[in-house]
Amino acid sequence: MLFDQIAAIVAEHLDCDVEEIKRESTFESLGIDSLDAVELVMKIEEELGVQMDLDRDLETVDELIKFVEEKMN
Repeated sequence: MLFDQIAAIVAEHLDCDVEEIKRESTFESLGIDSLDAVELVMKIEEELGVQMDLDRDLETVDELIKFVEEKMN
């Protein structure tokens, strides 16, 4: 499931338990700044084999999942 993959990437990046990552988690509440976001996008591209030109602001993990799903289709 895409959520599980992305949650694992985010948790690894933040060095926290994957259970702490929820669909409704905001990046701000997780302490993710713009540099972290760029690094996460690069890691997601690498691990999922998808090219993502981040052309909008994403505020939650759920928005990120939907964005990745769009790019995969």
